[in-house]
Amino acid sequence: MRYHFIATLVVLLVALFLRVTPIEFALLALSILFVLFAELINTAIEAVVDLVSPGFHPLAKIAKDTAAGAVLVAACGAGIMGYLILAKYILPLYGKVLLMFGTQSDLGTVVAVLVVTIAVIMIKSLSGKGTPLQGGVPSGHAAVAFSIATAVTLNTANPLISLLCFALAAMVSHSRLLARIHTMGEVVFGSLLGAGITIIVLLAFKYMG
Repeated sequence: MRYHFIATLVVLLVALFLRVTPIEFALLALSILFVLFAELINTAIEAVVDLVSPGFHPLAKIAKDTAAGAVLVAACGAGIMGYLILAKYILPLYGKVLLMFGTQSDLGTVVAVLVVTIAVIMIKSLSGKGTPLQGGVPSGHAAVAFSIATAVTLNTANPLISLLCFALAAMVSHSRLLARIHTMGEVVFGSLLGAGITIIVLLAFKYMG
């Protein structure tokens, strides 16, 4: 619920900042309330199942999975609603920002990813934690994923493609947390390292060209 409330606060503040229409704001609010409602019902079902069946039971698992699935469906619906309402406000602004960087070079993209990979290996060797391909500081998967997402963003200057690439990079990074291979700090450090180096390298190629 904490994460839901944080997301709710961010979305509503963005909606107010973008000055959406009252109807659009009402639809956003209803979508958010539906997700919160589904989460509350899910919690209630889990509590009742644990009370009735403290031990493992296949039907208890089905009940919990179905309740969690209901939250996922509600969240997907809210995501679609949010995109349909906010995209027309956010994507044009984001597109203008991307156009400020101009077209990047293919060679610069390759060099950027290579530099990120080398930087990750060097930092891991200096920290003495993990191996070049697993564990340690920073997360190599997060660094490379966000490097590629940043490169695609600057090369295409397409807001929707950019958001999808960063979403994919975030999923790759999150998988490292789920697998307990990296901590949150290592993943965030890797993400910032990959994106930062890529921006610097691509800007350098742009101005040198």
